[in-house]
Amino acid sequence: MQALVKPIITEKYTAQADKFNRYGFVVDKRANKLEIKSAVEKLYGVSVIDINTQQYVGKVKTRNTTQGVAIGRVNRNKKAVVTLKEGDKIDFYASI
Repeated sequence: MQALVKPIITEKYTAQADKFNRYGFVVDKRANKLEIKSAVEKLYGVSVIDINTQQYVGKVKTRNTTQGVAIGRVNRNKKAVVTLKEGDKIDFYASI
């Protein structure tokens, strides 16, 4: 199982990375905190201090359009906010 799916790169998480040294990731729904910690440490070569996870429930969304009512679904996902040791950084743009 691959614990990390992708990093979350938004204004909110970029500000947290600069101020609090926290980074966000979308992770596998079955991954626990120990698996996430080992995956981040192995992939990026940093020391993880703390991990907070959040599970988002999938929802059915509807909206009215000119062709009628459009019904869609938002997927379930799990996010992890990883706090790193002071002095460690993750550069997501290094491999571009």
